[in-house]
Amino acid sequence: MTGAEQAVRAKALTVLGADDALAGLVHGVFDGVPPRASAPYVSVGAAEGRDWGTKDRPGCEVRLTLSLIGAGLPADAGGAAARMEAAARALRGPAGGWTVVAVRALRSRLAFRREGGWRHDLVVRCRCLVGVREEA
Repeated sequence: MTGAEQAVRAKALTVLGADDALAGLVHGVFDGVPPRASAPYVSVGAAEGRDWGTKDRPGCEVRLTLSLIGAGLPADAGGAAARMEAAARALRGPAGGWTVVAVRALRSRLAFRREGGWRHDLVVRCRCLVGVREEA
């Protein structure tokens, strides 16, 4: 895992964990799949990095998967899914020695799980540049 992937994952955990509205709707925000957790919960999953940058600054494009795991009917997830998507937009800015300059939701998927319940996956693309640029 590159530094950008680690930085984006860490920032996602911080942003999602600090969202009070989301905290009222789920039982927790976890790094990966927790060994024991009761649904609903949010899991910060796979992070895939690719080379990306500008003419004057190297960078990395990170695709991060955020998952909302639930039980019961998926219709119950509307509020938590909306909060997760709103929090994902807040990933812009400094992140562990990188600057996330653009965030875009690429894909959203709702699937039923074999063991019961459902899973809402959101894949976000974060374009990151090396170094932290001060905001004007």
